[in-house]
Amino acid sequence: MEAMTTQVIEWGVASVAMPGQSQSGDRYVVHPCPSGVMVAAIDGIGHGQEAARAADLAATILAKHVQESMIGIINCCHAQLRETRGVVLSLAVINAVEGDLTWMGVGNVEGVVVRAAASANPRQESLLLRGGVLGHQLPSLYASIIPIARGDTLILVTDGIHSNFADGLNVSDRPQLIADRILAEYSKGSDDALVLVARYLN
Repeated sequence: MEAMTTQVIEWGVASVAMPGQSQSGDRYVVHPCPSGVMVAAIDGIGHGQEAARAADLAATILAKHVQESMIGIINCCHAQLRETRGVVLSLAVINAVEGDLTWMGVGNVEGVVVRAAASANPRQESLLLRGGVLGHQLPSLYASIIPIARGDTLILVTDGIHSNFADGLNVSDRPQLIADRILAEYSKGSDDALVLVARYLN
């Protein structure tokens, strides 16, 4: 649905609203930051206009506070979303200076990094998710840092996508094609769904 290349990543996103809804409550953020780029997938609680409103506010907050620490950004989101339904989200910062990726998940927005090198062990790493809802229930926050190499691919999906989406995944394709394929093949068809794919270029 949308694809773009930055100096740090090439990325693509695909999404669909829940059947019967005029708009999706899922949003994404791809935004430059001092060390590289911030990438996030956001799922507003519930469906329809109120879910979309919460997700839009979260996306705005992330972009506005992009220079802060990851835990600081999450705390800010939690405080400012109290009057909304709340959101769950997963957030990653790809640091092109240090060659690493810092990520954190609150709720059930899944994330994986698939390594470009066939010899990599493990070939695939999954984001540790912590239960909670920003705006209502904040878990203990912990950000993980992993190395990232040229060609490695980050994939974030909301819960409208089946959790086995990474099975047999071919990451040699362009990010937009990967996002489109995951949405087409693994969408549950009963919820909003969003897939964000970002490939590290440095």
